[in-house]
Amino acid sequence: MSHRNLIIGTCILAAANFLTKCMGFFYRVFMANTIGAEGMGLYQLILPLYSLMWSITSAGFTTTVSRLTAQENMRNASGNIGRIVKQSAVICLIISFAVSSCLFLSADVIAAEILQDTRTALSLRLLAFAVPFMSVGSCLRGFFMGLQQMTVPAFSQILEQTLRIGSIFLLAGLFVPMGLEYACFAAVCGIVLGELGAFCFTFFRYLHFKRRKKFVRKPTLSSVSTLRLILSAALPLAAVRITGSLLSTIENILIPGRLELYGQSGADALAAYGELTGMVLPLLTLPSALLMAVSVSLVPEISQACAGSQTTHIRRTVSVTMLFTAIIGIGAACVYAVFPREICYIVYGRSSLGGLLFPLAFLCPLLYAQTTLSGLLNGLGEQLFLFWSHMLSSLITIAFVWFGIPLYGLSAFCAGWFCSLLAVFLWSLRRLKQRTGVIFSIRECFCKPLLAGGAAALPVRYGIQILEPSRLLFCGSLVCMGILYLLFLFLLGCFSKENLQILLRHTKRT
Repeated sequence: MSHRNLIIGTCILAAANFLTKCMGFFYRVFMANTIGAEGMGLYQLILPLYSLMWSITSAGFTTTVSRLTAQENMRNASGNIGRIVKQSAVICLIISFAVSSCLFLSADVIAAEILQDTRTALSLRLLAFAVPFMSVGSCLRGFFMGLQQMTVPAFSQILEQTLRIGSIFLLAGLFVPMGLEYACFAAVCGIVLGELGAFCFTFFRYLHFKRRKKFVRKPTLSSVSTLRLILSAALPLAAVRITGSLLSTIENILIPGRLELYGQSGADALAAYGELTGMVLPLLTLPSALLMAVSVSLVPEISQACAGSQTTHIRRTVSVTMLFTAIIGIGAACVYAVFPREICYIVYGRSSLGGLLFPLAFLCPLLYAQTTLSGLLNGLGEQLFLFWSHMLSSLITIAFVWFGIPLYGLSAFCAGWFCSLLAVFLWSLRRLKQRTGVIFSIRECFCKPLLAGGAAALPVRYGIQILEPSRLLFCGSLVCMGILYLLFLFLLGCFSKENLQILLRHTKRT
């Protein structure tokens, strides 16, 4: 596979990720306006469990199939590829049937004892049917990714998101009037239909590929050797993902119950949880889709540079990428801090959410930096470090949720999230410095973007206060602030010729 085709494939997948993230955001906006904050809270209780099911049945196998397929394709061993895909799919199917059976049969117990809300039982039973399609579909997507056929996994992601959105549009009018339990059921119908549609598309594309590019060569790997190869690669990856998902699930499940100890009723606690996780956080993380594309290209680039001992290139790439991340993170923080109520009113029709968005806005630089740092450290082969850093982050947040929320409410969660992000950010920077020798300039990566953001935000905020509020005024103010921010960054010297050349190279690759 040529380097040009690799770049094109990465570009296609990154574009699909960005598109599906945007589609998912507007899907959540529609859901929030349709089923309300309490309904979103009920739905958000199920999502961490769905993520955990994916980690158990799919997480390690997608990457393993992708890597082994690429490896055997380089050797022109098409027979081995077929055996790897079939055995991986069978293993995933066995695991997924076991997991989905447990989920279906134990739905009442999980809903009552773990999620602490019996209204989720019906949705959990339906969710069990999505697990096998999700698991085997992930294996097949790994096959196409290993062959750098990125169009198939990219389109399957878009199809999945489209089916989710279409189903909630069609089913909302029927199920929402029946109550929150059935409104949540309608949303989970979207998950099942999305997974089914994505699986069918990927499966038929796999069959078509097999007919067109026949695996004519006999396997050189025995069945036992193939099984050992798959499990030795997949199990460690799965263990890392399962641990991370389990901690995230615990964290999300604890929040509503701890809010009740703070003095809120069950309905109010669930509504507050829905506002936080289903409405404000997706809004906060939307701009990070820009960084996800850059993060995708960083892994192969840094890996190649490490293999070639290109120390200077690594250091320059790391420095400029972190500057780019700081510019986006601080810019997003300024926008959310200046327009919190306006943004929440336009998106959700609820300006009161701005009170929750405003303090979280200041987490954007740390939150976005983690995306870039993960890409850099992945490229340096620091997967074990990333596992421990994620563990640290989750444990800090869980401690604040358990001990702080009963005393201080959601403010304790925000404080815990800030502490966890700061701790992992500083630890990751230290690790990056040890591996690359890069010392970040606080003046370049923090002071200059912050000064530019403040200089752009203050006059715009003043203009909004003295003029008649309207949506047109807000949109115009947002554009004006963006132009001023870029202008001040240019005047402060953040956009040097060399920096722009490196950023443009990454943009072309993503």
